[in-house]
Amino acid sequence: MALAGCASGPNQNLGTGVGAVGGALVGNAIGGNTASTVGGAAIGGIIGNQVGRNADERNYYNQQRYPQGNYYPRNGPNY
Repeated sequence: MALAGCASGPNQNLGTGVGAVGGALVGNAIGGNTASTVGGAAIGGIIGNQVGRNADERNYYNQQRYPQGNYYPRNGPNY
């Protein structure tokens, strides 16, 4: 059960990393000390994780809805 809870997609992983780095930079710029840097990294990592998770879920649902990769199944342009 614990392993299933840790599964995440590529956007979620990227969002966590980018959010943590960005949060650390902002936290350091605002507070200028170690505690604000660590706090900014934690908050940025959480926000980035959720943004990436949302993108992964959207991509998953679009793949389920349009399984052949046709984003416009019947009403889009025909090439």
